[in-house]
Amino acid sequence: MVRAAVCTAVGSPLEITDIDLPEPGPGQVRVKLAAAGVCHSDLSLTNGTMRVPLPAVLGHEGAGTVVSVGEGVTHVAPGDGVVLNWAPSCGSCHACSLGEVWLCANALAGSANVYAKRASDGSDLHPGLNVAAFAEETVVAANTVLPVPDGVPLTDAALLGCAVLTGYGAIRHSARVREGETVAVYGVGGVGLATIQAARIAGASKIIAVDVSPEKEELARQAGATDYVVASDNTAREIRALTGKQGVDVAVECVGRAVTIRTAWESTRRGGRTTVVGIGGKDQQVTFNALELFHWGRTLSGCVYGNSNPAEDLPVLAEHVRAGRLDLSALVTEHISLDGIPAAFDNMVAGKGGRALVVF
Repeated sequence: MVRAAVCTAVGSPLEITDIDLPEPGPGQVRVKLAAAGVCHSDLSLTNGTMRVPLPAVLGHEGAGTVVSVGEGVTHVAPGDGVVLNWAPSCGSCHACSLGEVWLCANALAGSANVYAKRASDGSDLHPGLNVAAFAEETVVAANTVLPVPDGVPLTDAALLGCAVLTGYGAIRHSARVREGETVAVYGVGGVGLATIQAARIAGASKIIAVDVSPEKEELARQAGATDYVVASDNTAREIRALTGKQGVDVAVECVGRAVTIRTAWESTRRGGRTTVVGIGGKDQQVTFNALELFHWGRTLSGCVYGNSNPAEDLPVLAEHVRAGRLDLSALVTEHISLDGIPAAFDNMVAGKGGRALVVF
């Protein structure tokens, strides 16, 4: 038996309980978790913004050590450190054929599988976003594990599984920030902090962090922000004032709210680029009129998982870590146990802190 955080139904509190895991079958890997990050997507599964089969063990940003492997698994072995990839590409759908693996139509197919049983009554459990990282151990498909790159501590490596790939990819792959450009980052949580660091690595000349909380300014500046704006009705105006009345070249929205997306778009220069990373609900309607779309000539684009290919991007990120350019530990503001996840969700809703990291 292992302890795990189970979401039984939308709107219900998480249950920390014992579950029974099977031994890995063909093409599967059993992993002992070292750490798992608490991401806003996990919260979105509990409140119904995102939907997966329930009951499910949540958690998708994790890293750990291989315990055992099933038949046919050759790229990892017991004792290897691995990062969990919650959105593995199938390689055969239309998006994959175009090289857009982050849009794979079958990436979350594993979430529908029954992967474990509740110890108390034997009822079925699903792996929330394929990997069920909010557990002491998990059993996953082999294509969801990638070797931890050399020089990256196993606990820190958990953050590579979502926050860092998303933030880095938003800057590198989606917005394609060029050296000397100006960037605004909306939302200074785990993904926002990773985005700020990525903008610094890209050589942005000015990085403006925006958040509702004044307390996050120090976090943002440590990550590389040159300026900090407390969100208000005048945010776009303040950003234009910081950029010679032009607006930034790029805005990255990490919140997922209509008003923030609209403000991010308004804060870019004419011809600027806005990348939306935050996951909002269907009720968050963003409106534009036809004339302003023509006049401003701005680009607004969604960004899934940083438009990243984890197999290709992890070695690049590891090199940044080894060179001291990327500080994974700087994203984390709280180390917790499984029992601390509900409180971490509350802090997330309240806009407090960066990434909470479950350490096993």
